[in-house]
Amino acid sequence: MKLEKLGKSDLEVPIWCLGTMTFGNQTPEADGHAQIDAALDAGLTFMDTAEMYPVNPAKAETVGGTEEIIGNWVAKSGRRNDVLIATKIVGPSQLARDGRGIDAETLREAVDCSLRRLQTDVIDLFQLHWPQRGSYHFRQHWTFAPEEQDRAATQANMEEVMAEMARIRDAGKVRHFGTSNESAWGMTRWNQLAAETGGPRMETVQNEYSLLCRMYDTDMAEMSHQEEVSLLAYSPLAAGLLTGKYADGARPEGSRASINGDLGGRITPRAEAATEAYIALAAEHGVDPVHMALAWAAERPFMGSVIFGATTMPQLQHILSGMEFKLTDELRDGIASTYRDHPLPY
Repeated sequence: MKLEKLGKSDLEVPIWCLGTMTFGNQTPEADGHAQIDAALDAGLTFMDTAEMYPVNPAKAETVGGTEEIIGNWVAKSGRRNDVLIATKIVGPSQLARDGRGIDAETLREAVDCSLRRLQTDVIDLFQLHWPQRGSYHFRQHWTFAPEEQDRAATQANMEEVMAEMARIRDAGKVRHFGTSNESAWGMTRWNQLAAETGGPRMETVQNEYSLLCRMYDTDMAEMSHQEEVSLLAYSPLAAGLLTGKYADGARPEGSRASINGDLGGRITPRAEAATEAYIALAAEHGVDPVHMALAWAAERPFMGSVIFGATTMPQLQHILSGMEFKLTDELRDGIASTYRDHPLPY
């Protein structure tokens, strides 16, 4: 199993990461535990969760449910030392803490709650799920208005949160920190502040990244290289689009699209056309489209780990069967050509 060092830290993780956001909703607890065991058997020792999980949909009454399922696995298996666990605090949202988002008090509370639910003494990677000031992610880039941000308030919040991160690190509760759904400006500000104050660096950023969503390839890719920050890519299969299971309007029972319709704005005519082109490319080369999409993401130069989720065990086994698949030069050329024809479809 290929290992990657995250940022400038000493934390090495597999290039593949088990996502868990369906545990407790679409995926029952027993099935979630079986998935963790299967992933470990395959050498995947890294799993990602968040306090807001499960999703589809995320609800205030289910916040923390996925962490509890993982914690029950930790207690039952006794294998905490065999896994690396990443989790997150929500940004401003009515899902938790009356929408206050992230400040020193809520960060401290969230870490302590996650530790309790995960039944562990330390979290390997703790992430800010989205910025306090707002984000262009979750397909919000169409209406994103950075000119409405208050720079002084943002700076004050970052300083407050950074100081609390240092206290949490020094207390031994969190090993490393990262962000999610962040921008290049946000990442450089966080790590400049860390350099100035001695606070923890943001070693990772967890943003959406797939053949259909390549916003990371410009400013964020440069930031990753220059600032030594690793990407943890979520939705590398474009929320299931790149599997081909939604072709011709299909909505398999129990799938994300059968629950929320348009996959959070990802299903558009342009996205369907792009998906059809990538599926055809995989068929032309005689490869599985799932394995092609994941292998492409895994070899990107800024990649720390590719986070994939599976609702069912057969889906997980299918993904695990292609972990050793490598792209050929011809397939890379085909992907590049397809991307030129179908850029940023959603």
